[in-house]
Parts: sequence; C-alpha cells; structure tokens
Amino acid sequence: YAADSKKPTRIPVHNWSSQIVMAYVIGGILEGMGGNVEYVPADSNAVYESIRIGDVDISHEVWQSAFGKSFDTARDKGGLLDWGDHEARTLEDMGYPNWVADLCPGLPDWTALQNPDCAAKFVTPDSGGKGRMLEGPQTWHQDLIPQRVDALGLGDLWTVKFAGGADALWAELEAAEKEGRGTIIFNWTPNFTDGAGFTFIDFPPYYDGCRPVDGGDGKCGSPDGYLKKAVNENFPKTHPQAAEIFKNMAFTTGHIGAMAALVDVDGMTHEDAGKKWLADNESV
Repeated sequence: YAADSKKPTRIPVHNWSSQIVMAYVIGGILEGMGGNVEYVPADSNAVYESIRIGDVDISHEVWQSAFGKSFDTARDKGGLLDWGDHEARTLEDMGYPNWVADLCPGLPDWTALQNPDCAAKFVTPDSGGKGRMLEGPQTWHQDLIPQRVDALGLGDLWTVKFAGGADALWAELEAAEKEGRGTIIFNWTPNFTDGAGFTFIDFPPYYDGCRPVDGGDGKCGSPDGYLKKAVNENFPKTHPQAAEIFKNMAFTTGHIGAMAALVDVDGMTHEDAGKKWLADNESV
C-alpha cells in the first residue's frame, strides 16, 4: 500500500443522508486499506470547482438533474475527471406519498394540478391560500421548480416554498399524514422512501435545453439521470489504489436506499450508519 500517499483523501459531505453515509462507507473502505481520510463539509454545487482546483479529492454522488451542469462546467475547464457511474439510475422531482393520490384525482399526471379543488387540499398556513409544494434547499436547484410552476400556468393555484434541509422534507411527510392534508415535496430515488410508497408527478418529458438556465421555456420535468463519481485529475497519481477502488464502486438503488434508511428511518448517526452498512455488506 506504500504506493498511495499518506495525505488524507478529502471526501465531501453534503446535506442529504445517503451522500453523508456513503462518505463514511467509502472512508471506512479506504481506512481499511491503510489510507487516511478527511471529511470536508462542502456546498453540493460548488464542490466540483473545489475538486477541479484540488481542495477536495473526490465526489461520490453526482446527481445529474441537480448537479450535472456544475459537474460539466468543472470537467470542461480541466482538472476534474469523470470517474464512472453507479449502477443506480436517478430521478429527482416533485411527488407525493401514495396516500395523497385520492385527494387529487388524475395524479400522477401533472394536469391534475390545474384543478382548483385539488390545489385547495394542499393549502398550508404559510401558502397564501394556494396549494403548497415544498422544494428542497434552494442551493440544490435555485429557482427551477418555481419557474416550472409558472411556465406550466400553475402559478395562480400553487406556490413553492423551500425546505431548510432534507430533514424538513421528511418531517413534512409525517405532518401532512397526521393532519390529513395533501403534500407535494421534492424527493429523489434512490432514497429510503422507495420502500414506503412514493410517486413522482409526470411532468412533460425532459429534453436537453428545456430548462430556463439552458435557454428553454421550463415546461419540462427532470431527466432520468446518472449518479456519477468524480475525482481531481491528480488523485489517481497520488492515490492509485484508492482511485482504482473508487472507480470500481458502483452502488445499486437498493444499496443507496438502505444507506439513507439507516439514518432517516432507523435514526442512526451518519457515521454509525456507514459502519453498519459496511458490516452488513462485506460481500459487496
């Protein structure tokens, strides 16, 4: 193992459960090989520039819909390498727990949201009489969802609020069920909700260039996307063994959902969840 530098591999930590647990899983694997690891809190879009300039070494959950543009920008400037995809495919979009379908006939087709009777069942005290959609933190997609709501002509009936963090999305699912009101939140797969029954809204299909940030009209949903890995271009030279192991890591939807569930369902800390996942999945 002498080939790898003793300098720690700097792994970024973001603000959703599977990403943080996977950071500890990868860290545990590298430490098990005799390597050193440092966990670095990082913004989920700015991290690709940080990797490009060498302040962070790797990224292990590049979600195409949210971060693909930032990833492409950094890669095209030089210094950041595409290090392959996980087996899991991703979808990141607005949706609802399955029990909500009865409140809004026509779901999951997005046109069901045009019905005022539907929107009325999603009103909250802070929504100004409109149906509320709860987006993730604004750092994830900026104004993508408010732009889409307006572009599809839903702005008179629906308003978009931003959650402070991922935990607020899961708290909203619980609160809505207790209160018997509708809820539409931003969510993603793979996630722990895959097992609980969650449906994504069918918006008009995504195509390259349809988003406002790319010059489009915004009348489109999210892509069926990759979940990618990235490294600084020098990492394979300074840490050849770690880089090779990381390149070969390709987690499935089930693996990643389980990582999130240990925290969001079972209530473990991210660090303990990483250890437990590794212990439970030695064969992987």
